[in-house]
Amino acid sequence: MGDQIMRKQFLLAAAATAALSLGGIAAANDSIAEMTAGGLVLKNSRNIDMLDEDLFVSADEIRVNYVFRNQARADQSVIVAFPMPDRNLSEEGESDISYVRDFMTTVEGRAVQTQVERKALLGTRDHTALLTRLGIPVAPPIDYVEGRADPVYAAFQRLSARGKQELQRLKLIEYSEADQYFRPQWTLKETYYWSQTFPAGRDLRIQHRYKPGAGGSVGSVLAISSLRNDPETRRYMREYCVDQAFMGGVERLSRASGGSQIVPETTVGYILKTGANWRAPIRNFRLVVDKGRPDNLVSFCGTGVRKISPTRFEMRRTNWRPDRDLRVLILSPAPPMAPD
Repeated sequence: MGDQIMRKQFLLAAAATAALSLGGIAAANDSIAEMTAGGLVLKNSRNIDMLDEDLFVSADEIRVNYVFRNQARADQSVIVAFPMPDRNLSEEGESDISYVRDFMTTVEGRAVQTQVERKALLGTRDHTALLTRLGIPVAPPIDYVEGRADPVYAAFQRLSARGKQELQRLKLIEYSEADQYFRPQWTLKETYYWSQTFPAGRDLRIQHRYKPGAGGSVGSVLAISSLRNDPETRRYMREYCVDQAFMGGVERLSRASGGSQIVPETTVGYILKTGANWRAPIRNFRLVVDKGRPDNLVSFCGTGVRKISPTRFEMRRTNWRPDRDLRVLILSPAPPMAPD
């Protein structure tokens, strides 16, 4: 089977030299949900407040601690959902993408067994039932190693000619036997969820921790002076609230690399907007972003951000409904060149 058919996942250290990196959103705030015939649907809560959210974000770990309070007179048993970043399978063969791993949930210090709902969407159309009926894995593993057969490709090859034609007609699969090319085209949406009882009038503490799906590139577009006025680069800078002070740091990193304009970058994200799904604004919100090393650069959008250690930055808000998601950009010094 050709290299194009073998879909492999690359480590961040082997990031491609694409001009713009792919930085996935790492995960999301808890949100009330309900199971419907179409799957998991997030709902606003009429009785439960998110009193406190303490969020720690780095390229290696995300930790979030919540304090909730049920303001109703009776216990409330609801489904709590935690949506994960989308996986666009059409991009996985050519991009350096990592995904959330080691997801753990505790309630009042005790581990909770979460379930996961998976959907395969192409545009707005849900094809999960069709793929399941045909025996095609909706969620292929994310830990391919070289020489390990792609289970989606293997399942596709077991189909009848009619089944293969149906998947190609629906544009769920791009396939050319002559060109040794195979690529799934759907987007996988995953949501972790569990049933939780919120006791009446009492606080409930929930924690999540996991390794985020960081994006990255060995060469940030921001270090390439000829591209800085490109509309796409300007949009990228606005997305991470890059300012002149940060760009001054980029220049220093570029000079330190011998003027090669190779400045490695890492991007991490977190979906904050679902934190607005609770009854009232978040009473106390605290964010700590850790850039990893003192000589790294970091940029993200926030107000009242202050430096609290050589690598950590803090933002606090009160009575807050988040209206945008968090995107964190980290640039690092280029590794030393190996001697000839």
